[in-house]
Amino acid sequence: MNMNIAEEVIAAEKVIRPYIRETYLEYSPFYNRMTGAQVYFKLENLQHTGSFKLRGAMNKLLSLTAEEKGRGVVTASTGNHGAAFAFGLGIVKGRGVVFVPENASPAKVAVIERLGAEVRHIGTDSGETEAHARDYAEKNKMTHLPPYNDVKVIGGQGTIALELTNQLDRIDAVYVALGGGGMISGISGYLKSINPEVEIIGCSPENSQVMIQSVRAGRILDLPSLPTLSDGTAGGVEPGSITLDFCREFVDEYMTVTESEIKDSLQEFIQAQHMLIEGSAAVAVAACKKQGDRFAGKNVVVVICGGNISLETLKEIL
Repeated sequence: MNMNIAEEVIAAEKVIRPYIRETYLEYSPFYNRMTGAQVYFKLENLQHTGSFKLRGAMNKLLSLTAEEKGRGVVTASTGNHGAAFAFGLGIVKGRGVVFVPENASPAKVAVIERLGAEVRHIGTDSGETEAHARDYAEKNKMTHLPPYNDVKVIGGQGTIALELTNQLDRIDAVYVALGGGGMISGISGYLKSINPEVEIIGCSPENSQVMIQSVRAGRILDLPSLPTLSDGTAGGVEPGSITLDFCREFVDEYMTVTESEIKDSLQEFIQAQHMLIEGSAAVAVAACKKQGDRFAGKNVVVVICGGNISLETLKEIL
């Protein structure tokens, strides 16, 4: 696809800035001692709605015409994108429906409903739910707002990288949780346009690594996923997603982590950094930790993509 990610990110920054937070970049002495690297956490868990997803949803919603907003907007989500979508709908005064998988986190679904969006459960996998949302939008002449497979969504999510370049003089490596690939496409596409030498590491749970296997196969695969603490990255990838080619072009390395490693990193981060994160954020933390002193002496960023963790999950891991 002919898309200049850096240009999309710069354009998105101008549009969404009044509605999003520039999240903190926090240096961690604890993880510095552990890895020998200068480890910084990009705290998207402190973004409005508790995750990075608002950036992409807001950029797409603000691009819609009054007629499109009037007809309604449809999306699919495991939780975080739906909350961002509902929050954004309130700002643009639109109406919409969020389809979620049957196994979506009840805590995340409750947030979507509190923000005023209609929620409908369909399917057992995020890929299946996304396909249904797209079909529903087409049949009802509504606008479909994908969680990652969209130029505007990727551009908005990539504003994380633009902020990073303003917050840190040199970035040697970035660890990013990988599900459908929107966030990592935006971050890597922008950072590589400034410094092609920056290393981008995509991180997924062993139990759900559809994009990693799809990149290796050169096409999007239909693979099963096992239950994982990283519900935000779990599930299938939409057929034809533009993120596949961006991952192939810009991501340098892929890593998987076990459920035990995710759990350990959740516990460790909460204790060391004194804040809550969700399982998908812990995937990136676990991957950074797993690589030990590989980036000793260098500046490493770990994107903490969200902090929406349920009380039930907390009770399980603590």
